Amino acid sequence: MKLSPTAAFRAMGDEGVILMTDSGQIYSTNPSGTAFIRQITVGRSVAEAVSAVLDEFDVQEDVLLADLEELVAFLEAEGVVVTAAS
Repeated sequence: MKLSPTAAFRAMGDEGVILMTDSGQIYSTNPSGTAFIRQITVGRSVAEAVSAVLDEFDVQEDVLLADLEELVAFLEAEGVVVTAAS
């Protein structure tokens, strides 16, 4: 998984902003979402990104997984993230 070529991500402290350059649509991310997006933008797999976020935040794994699954589903539906080509 990676950001769409038309998505630009910027972290601002613990939160982040994603701009879709083709539509002008803007999305904001909370601290855990920002940490997850940071991980996938440097080429980590979803599993590696989840593991890194778990290490960074004091949260129950099942709660984080549910939140990130919801985030990924939303971002995929919006075209913000795409499946990385093998």
